Order: sequence, then structure tokens, then C-alpha cells
Amino acid sequence: MTGICHRVFIKWGLGPSCAARQGVTAPAGPGQSPGLSFVRLILAGALLAAAPARGAEYKIATWNLNWFTLRPPHDAALPADVEPRVAADFVALHGYAEKLAADVVAFEEVDGAEAAGKLFDPARYTIVTIRQDVVQQVGLAVRRPIAVHQNEDLAALDVEPPGAAHHLRHGLDATLTFPGGATLRVLAVHLKTGCHTDHLRHSPRHECALFARQIPLLADWLRARAAEGASFALLGDFNRVMDDPEELSSAVASAAPMIRVTEGNSDPCWGGGSFIDHIFLGGPARGWLVPGSLRVLTYRSTDERDKEHLSDHCPVSARLRPG
Repeated sequence: MTGICHRVFIKWGLGPSCAARQGVTAPAGPGQSPGLSFVRLILAGALLAAAPARGAEYKIATWNLNWFTLRPPHDAALPADVEPRVAADFVALHGYAEKLAADVVAFEEVDGAEAAGKLFDPARYTIVTIRQDVVQQVGLAVRRPIAVHQNEDLAALDVEPPGAAHHLRHGLDATLTFPGGATLRVLAVHLKTGCHTDHLRHSPRHECALFARQIPLLADWLRARAAEGASFALLGDFNRVMDDPEELSSAVASAAPMIRVTEGNSDPCWGGGSFIDHIFLGGPARGWLVPGSLRVLTYRSTDERDKEHLSDHCPVSARLRPG
């Protein structure tokens, strides 16, 4: 990354400017020869080169890809109104994935690791998905050399009965180890849709009843991570607006001290609105967030018909500095 500086713009803000780094060579101290000082500088440089990088930044993102599948049109597993992507769509979305350039991506609505590999080069990314036979998979694409250990799914998030025609997605639980040894426990989720703003306690809708049953399961996971003293993140498509006090954000706050990266911001995706894709950080990871690093990668097209070719969600990201 030496010598490279980036300035990032999004529709509702200007990213922080980059500061140039300058190397300064100190003069020899009293009683020291210039040659000795030079040798010490060489040794110090070698030690720094051998030590793990400190202060390295990593971009973490969540991206719902809207029925991203390799299945043929009219496949029995797909709803009748879903049209699989054509070759040009794959090329365009791969381009956006390259532009996103995230180190960790929680993805939703992707039909397995093979499909995800069309966006995230398997030579550069480790790709894992939930251990569940559903078309709308939840997964992680993690750039090497970050190590990934996949834990057991949070399968309880599928609160539908065993014989249901359609099942809700598991949560993907993984432990990431960054160069230098810092670890981050991650839970990537795609919660029940259809209850973006309803007051859960008073809503008569079946979707909201299912959504309400998922909330305590998330809270239990958060409490367990906080009790361990772990650095952890909860991210994905929550299908929930959290601009005002509501049940999900209240449950998260009660379970563990958390930062919601999207808090206080509007989503510029497809003309703007409230975020339903969120990134939460807990434990020591709250101190990892690079201030002002929230970004939304919007699409060049403003034609809403292109949502079917691209996605109805834009990638949401932030930068972390693991300590």
C-alpha cells in the first residue's frame, strides 16, 4: 500500500483525506559515529519488517445480492418471478466486487460458494456458506491471508417448523484471525423479511411473529461473546429499520455494549432511504472502527429496472483497525 492514497466519495459525504508519510533520518547522537547510527537504523528497520503490521486497516462489508444463482431460468427451486443473471450481469457485478475491494464480505441471497466465486476470486478469497440446503445462502468471502474458522451455524434462526415449505436462513458463525494475531468472531445473518417497521408486540402479521422469535436468539449469541471477552461483529441483512427505538436494537443494546456503524446515517442506494443492512461491533472491536469510514458503494445505473440485473441492495462497508 506504500505510496498509494485514496479519497472516497459517497452520495451523502466526503471521506477523510489521506496524509502523506515522510521518512526522517535522525542525526547521530553525542558520542556516536554516523556509521553506528546507520547500522542501528538498518537493524531497527529489519526488526520492524519482521514484526506483524500494526495499525493495518481492513474493510468489512455486507452485501445482499438478490437471488444471485447459477440455476437456469424456471428452475423449480426459484420463485416464478426470479430471472437468473445473464453473462453481462456477472461481469458487471464482478466489477463492483472488485471496486468494493473488501477484505471481509458477508453476503446474502447467493446460491452457494460456486456462485459467490463468480464475484470473489477463489484464488484470493476463502468462501464459506451456511450448512443448510437453501437457495438463499448466507456466507463470507474473506481475503487471504486472513484465516477463517467456520463454527457451527446459528441454526436456531430458522424458526419455521421442520415440515415448512420454506425455511429461514441460518446464521453463519466464523472466527477470523488477522495477520498479527487479532481475532474477530463474526455472525452473518439474513433475518426474516416483511417486518421492516412494525411494532412487533402489536403486529398481527405472521412475518413479524417469526422475526420476533429470532431476536432473543441473536441476543443470546451476543451475550455469550461478551461473556468471553471476545471481539465480535454482527452484520448482514436485518430487514429492519433501526432509525428510531425499536425491539431489535433495544435487544442488541441490552445483550452487550455495541456500536451500530450505520446509526445516524441514510442509505443512498437506489435513491435513498433507511438502512436495513447493518454492521454491529462489540467487545474490543468497538475500538477497531476507523471513525467516518462507513461507505455505501452505489451503482452507476439509476434505472430501477436494473435492480434485477444488479441487486436491490448496495454493499455497505466500514474499515477496522484490529488491535
